[in-house]
Amino acid sequence: MSEVKIIQVKESVFAQNDRSAEMIRQKLTGQGTLFLNFMSSPGSGKTTTLVALINRLKETLNIGEMDVDIESSLDAQRVADRTGIRSLQIHNGGLCHIDADMTARALMEYDIKGLDLLILENIGNLVCPAEFDTGAHKNVTILSIPEGDDKPLKYPLMYTVSDVVLINKIDALAYFNFDLEKAKERITALNPKAIFFPISAKTGEGLDAVCDWILQETAQLKAAGK
Repeated sequence: MSEVKIIQVKESVFAQNDRSAEMIRQKLTGQGTLFLNFMSSPGSGKTTTLVALINRLKETLNIGEMDVDIESSLDAQRVADRTGIRSLQIHNGGLCHIDADMTARALMEYDIKGLDLLILENIGNLVCPAEFDTGAHKNVTILSIPEGDDKPLKYPLMYTVSDVVLINKIDALAYFNFDLEKAKERITALNPKAIFFPISAKTGEGLDAVCDWILQETAQLKAAGK
């Protein structure tokens, strides 16, 4: 019988990424910059939501934004044009995610000094981005009404790692078979600490509550960094 060699892998393949992510967090915490990682599937309204939030917060906070895409700079340009803030486009070489090392390299190209809030608009994908810690302080996932309330059952890791879930396009609830409470229950079963905000990026409903949460998190981070 042929001999089979067995090796023990005692360190997670994500360990180096996790170390890099923690270094990013410590750096941004030290300078008082809250770093939010926004994730979602394509078409959830992520860019529209970010534009609406930034325009509500930009008079109070100094905000920077980075956008990840396989190709094009459409979303980054849209954010810059509609908000007036600086936006950096990150092309990730065709990968389905961005990791901490990629984030660190992007930060070297982006002047983050003096920022109160840094936003990463992650690539539209519910699988790979959930696996990689980017160094963000909080993960925010957008679930849109047309996607269905069963999305958490199909992509459990995304909702397990999300601190906040924005349930977007609630203005369209009447047109889709989406049970808001059932969606919350399914996410809570995966992540009891998840915070929910039903919103409409189109009408603005619910966005003030999200802004209040961001302002609270920013203030807490600055207090902790002192």
